[in-house]
Amino acid sequence: MPPRRRIGKRLVKSFLPIVLVIVLAVVGALSFVVYCVSRPTRRPYVVTPESFSRISGRAIKVTDETWTNLDGRRGRGWLLKGAEGAPAIVLLHRYGGDRSWLFNLGVKINETTNFTILWPDLRGHGENPLIGWTSLGAREGDDLLAALKHLRTLKSEKQKTLVGESFGVYGVELGAYSALKAARAEPQIKVLVLDSVSRSPNDLLNTAVSNCAGVDNSFVQYFSRTAMKVYLLGSYDDTSACDFAHSIRDQRVLLLSGAEAGPLRDATASLQSCFPVPTNVETRTDLPLSGFSLPSATGEQGEAYDRVVIDFFDRNLR
Repeated sequence: MPPRRRIGKRLVKSFLPIVLVIVLAVVGALSFVVYCVSRPTRRPYVVTPESFSRISGRAIKVTDETWTNLDGRRGRGWLLKGAEGAPAIVLLHRYGGDRSWLFNLGVKINETTNFTILWPDLRGHGENPLIGWTSLGAREGDDLLAALKHLRTLKSEKQKTLVGESFGVYGVELGAYSALKAARAEPQIKVLVLDSVSRSPNDLLNTAVSNCAGVDNSFVQYFSRTAMKVYLLGSYDDTSACDFAHSIRDQRVLLLSGAEAGPLRDATASLQSCFPVPTNVETRTDLPLSGFSLPSATGEQGEAYDRVVIDFFDRNLR
């Protein structure tokens, strides 16, 4: 063997372990990021139906509901029944939140309108979730369709159909994106209240990666997206919220946001131009607070925000 070829083989052999270490380190880092992003931090519920009744002194009949999602996995949520034949409203929380974050708002909507209220936990969220991971919007829209199907099966005390033919959906960030996605396929969703909508799951993923890795770098975000697509077996969907909005024609839409939502405030404001019927869309992006801070909202600001949401549903969903 020529001396030059022998030297080349020795170099390859000496660098191969280094390359393997680097590859393993990269794979390990991406695995950590994907695990962190797909399993957001879980905290105890801010409030439960039982604790709410004790604190407020009001007895409310909230039940635990489960149903089968379109992919065969189980979904869950709290249910507060309204009047027989009245519409139902589904409240969808943000990434990293859970159903308890919107509990107080849902109770107020029910007391004002007598609509049925459903608070689902998005997949991967809440205490001891039935599905251990989130898909960042790839499947949450389909999960909402399954929740609506479950609502149609409910009976009133007189064993008649509980929910009427119209649905409303309130969503924050990931919840808002999921609501838009579902509304494209479900004409019975008549009213949408969308707070601080992500432009696409890519934006949501980039923010989550930055929080998990502590690095806001386009190189890291690119490889994290690739790893997420592999993890979700090709079902990762990066369709923009604007593309979904193009399909919304007959629904009434309220876009909300505030300064605390950061870049999502501008993203939500720009979404108005994506709807084909601008007269069906109202926009309020000058609010002192947004759905991000609802769990801690108190006083006049919290009441003012709730009133905007309740009035819109009351005017447009009956």
